[in-house]
Amino acid sequence: MNSQTRDFPILVLGSTGAFGARIVTLLARGGPVDLVLAGRTRQALDNQARSLADLAAGSRVRTAVLDANTVEADALSRLGVALVINASGPYQGGHYGLARAAIGASCHYIDLADGRAFVAGIRALDESARGAGVLVVSGASSVPGISSAVVYQHREAFAGLRSIDIAISPGNAFDPGIATVRSVLGGVGQPIRMFQDGDWRTVYGWQGLRRGDFGSAGRRWLGYVDVPDLELMPAHGVSLETVRFQAGLEVSLFHLGLWGASWLVRCGLVRSLEPLAPGLLALKRKLHRLGSDRGGMSVTMRGLGRDATQREITWLLVAHSGHGPYVPALTAVALAKRLASGAEKRRGALPCHGLVPLADILAEANGLDIHCSITEKPLPS
Repeated sequence: MNSQTRDFPILVLGSTGAFGARIVTLLARGGPVDLVLAGRTRQALDNQARSLADLAAGSRVRTAVLDANTVEADALSRLGVALVINASGPYQGGHYGLARAAIGASCHYIDLADGRAFVAGIRALDESARGAGVLVVSGASSVPGISSAVVYQHREAFAGLRSIDIAISPGNAFDPGIATVRSVLGGVGQPIRMFQDGDWRTVYGWQGLRRGDFGSAGRRWLGYVDVPDLELMPAHGVSLETVRFQAGLEVSLFHLGLWGASWLVRCGLVRSLEPLAPGLLALKRKLHRLGSDRGGMSVTMRGLGRDATQREITWLLVAHSGHGPYVPALTAVALAKRLASGAEKRRGALPCHGLVPLADILAEANGLDIHCSITEKPLPS
């Protein structure tokens, strides 16, 4: 991390959470940095500040007790930060209070949201963000941050990109936290609007059962999940006919159990699985040894190549050694560094769709047990 970033104070709200903790670690390991660790529990913040001081000598690390749902612009102004990274979640219901507060304090804003409506709706703040001269970005996470960066990196290989298939499966050892579990369970069996075969169709959360290949992380069951890519990619690809996203649990018993329960929700016998989140998370924690610490993400693109033949390109990321939870943090850190250095000059409010170059994102994975590969193959005409 360069001196420009050291003079660019960054507040990370939710810094002690699953992804916030990875963000501050990635920021601190690059050298001296000016960080404000923010959350609702003072003791956890103080403990984290002490550990980060050892990681990055010469850094300035402060703490602030803040609630993402109630923080106001004045509080951010008093802290003197240039950027707010919101890693607190959940990002539901169109509540942009923290983003509005950041704009009011003339701070840049980045979040890790993967909710479809939330990420796409961030454009509502565009005029006020431009007026304040700041960049407000939603979705700087695995989707749509990394997924769109992969597509932007490889789309020039196609004369006509026909379909995009994205899949993610974390290792069972990962503890997602209660907010993430609630979000996942809330989508099980619910209708999802998906662009398929050139038309908008309705599919259902956790259905569309199939097996996905994650290389050294193994083959896993997958099901439909609603993400911003399903909205954003069709709007940016004239030739696209299908955009699909699926996620999977490493332990087949867990995944197939949710698949079975999805039919109860779809048929109206159960309204939602979200109330089961505390109990199912507790069960998962007890059974975390059933799986591994390996997770994967794939993006498969199909279409007409520049040589007028049908082709398929698959980008695969595999994380070992429990480093999978760093993946959703990579885009936010890369964008923070681009803002600090002045490389990112755009202003306004927009989704993180093709915003950060893939090379910048993957540079933040250096030193981690995270590996990417590309495979290409011809398809029948």
